[in-house]
Amino acid sequence: MSAIESRREPGSAQAPSDIRHDWTRGEVEALFALTFNDLLFRAHSLHRAYFDPNQVQVSTLLSIKTGACPEDCAYCPQSTRYDTGLEPEQLMAIEAVLEQARAAADSGATRFCMGAAWRSPKDRDMPQVLAMVKGVKELGLETCMTLGMLTEKQADQLAQAGLDYYNHNLDTSPEYYGDIITTRTYKDRLDTLGHVRDAGMKICSGGIVGMGEEQADRAGLLQQLANLPEHPESVPINMLVRVPGTPLEDEADLDPFEFIRAIAVARILMPASHVRLSAGREEMNEQMHALAYFAGANSIFYGEKLLTTPNPEGNDDLALFARLGIQPEKRQVCHEPEAPNPQFYNAAS
Repeated sequence: MSAIESRREPGSAQAPSDIRHDWTRGEVEALFALTFNDLLFRAHSLHRAYFDPNQVQVSTLLSIKTGACPEDCAYCPQSTRYDTGLEPEQLMAIEAVLEQARAAADSGATRFCMGAAWRSPKDRDMPQVLAMVKGVKELGLETCMTLGMLTEKQADQLAQAGLDYYNHNLDTSPEYYGDIITTRTYKDRLDTLGHVRDAGMKICSGGIVGMGEEQADRAGLLQQLANLPEHPESVPINMLVRVPGTPLEDEADLDPFEFIRAIAVARILMPASHVRLSAGREEMNEQMHALAYFAGANSIFYGEKLLTTPNPEGNDDLALFARLGIQPEKRQVCHEPEAPNPQFYNAAS
């Protein structure tokens, strides 16, 4: 049985042809233009065909190196170019990271994500980073890192250490990208994703909405992700957190229904991927969370902070799960094969 088939409900009418890599901009914009109820019905139907609609994957994110980043991403409080009051911190000690990972596992997280505010990791830092990956893996957690741009060699080193996922967001559409970032190109980001995939790791890649972009730019972002040679296993959709001192601190609120539309379109374009609610959840009420889960979101970051921005209290998430009848997704464990060439699917983020 294939990975896709194993996640379908009996009697599902959906076919593997749902997985496409040739979406046109017009097709994606037409999805955004659907009436809200029609869009949600289509998204939820696909979500139910590929996933248990009452399970959400839970991850924890730790900033292992904070601040002093030379990039000029207009949304980011960790850039050296903006005065946000953030105190830079050096790369954490290995044991301090493992202590946080143990706490995450105890709280029910199945994946531990580690982020460092670098343009790209320096070779001198790689041994410490690789030791973190190996240590977290030994705790039985899936591992994810976001360290900036990677060379082919660095991607191979991370893969050999056992890293499961690498996060590298595209942020927005190619057309709007230059309004947000000038210190690295869109191609730089795509190249890093290529190195990660070539090294055999899973990809976590999404973007940020609410940065002043048009709906067409949200369509462009999702088109880029959906037309990668393989869909990212995890697609984080962030809502802008406006941080004082950054160029986007006075950006207007995004219409909540536009955020839900982005979730729904991501689910339709990438039906076998986990779609993650990421930054901005602190501003979302329970009803908006519930609507996002219905639209196809099935992964969250759990805990009080996402790198340097607030996140809902973990207990609040669990309380809402209980009210909605949602269960945290359990990590699938690969057992010794009983027959040659077993097909195994490790639950993606």
